[in-house]
Amino acid sequence: MDEGKKRMAVLVGCNYPNTRNELHGCINDVLTMKEVLVKRFGFDLSHVQLLTDAPGSVVLPTGANIKKALGHMIDQAEAGDVLFFHYSGHGTRIPSAKPGHPFRQDEAIVPCDFNLITDLDFRQLVNRLPKGASLTILSDSCHSGGLIDREKEQIGPNAATTNNNPKVPSHSPKAIPFESILQHLSSLTNISTSDIGTHFLEFFGSDASLKFRLPPLERDLFESINPDEGILLSGCQANETSADMSPHEGGGRSYGAFSNAVQMVLKEHSGQLSNKQLVMMARDVLLAQGFEQQHPCLYCSDQNAGSTFLWQPEC
Repeated sequence: MDEGKKRMAVLVGCNYPNTRNELHGCINDVLTMKEVLVKRFGFDLSHVQLLTDAPGSVVLPTGANIKKALGHMIDQAEAGDVLFFHYSGHGTRIPSAKPGHPFRQDEAIVPCDFNLITDLDFRQLVNRLPKGASLTILSDSCHSGGLIDREKEQIGPNAATTNNNPKVPSHSPKAIPFESILQHLSSLTNISTSDIGTHFLEFFGSDASLKFRLPPLERDLFESINPDEGILLSGCQANETSADMSPHEGGGRSYGAFSNAVQMVLKEHSGQLSNKQLVMMARDVLLAQGFEQQHPCLYCSDQNAGSTFLWQPEC
């Protein structure tokens, strides 16, 4: 891929303030990333959109607003453009509706209004990319491995740790269980059913995820375009949680463990890093910090595994 003409980003931080799901470091994560994008990777501030649920925010990171921002970014893209989406917030897993997969679970992120954005939505966004443009997704959320449906796994699950009593730093997991989401939606719709799709369609209508709006057979139309230009750096494996550090837990700072690990690697290595190098180095940082149960992963084509992260210009 040629060096990008335009560099555009959507950065989303959800702290869920004053709720039982409150996190502390997610907004800090994307604010820090905004500075890095401008100073290191050559992004113009006018092409960086920030969505947070900080008090006083005019545009909240609802499911509809996030998808609108991502769709607008992709609609503006041309061949050679570099697109970036950084999400820091809760993730979840939902039962798969795919025929023949009764026990499979699918991954999703949890915007501030609980209108889930699923792996199928991200697949559809990647498929919309104009030829020659790339979309890199950095998702610092629980269960984020596999967040682009059918994207090729380059760095995946590790074997289970042999330490039965790991000393993991005190933290909050960035996950909301499926049961809690179902309970929340049931309270909004007043419908007595365990079918989560019914609740999403009733409350969010056409803004609900494609996973709930399309018949099961039509979902298979969103095949991966192999090789495509979607690149996912996930904060953990699909069956793991990602850590959020409060000021007390983070030595006076609030941050997501994966976002912070990426920032540390970028700070220590000023030159170009491939996507694969960045993920492996972030794994090493987390392991050194005691996060033995959090393994960042990489999903992309073989070529993009070795491509430079965000196509950083040479110094």
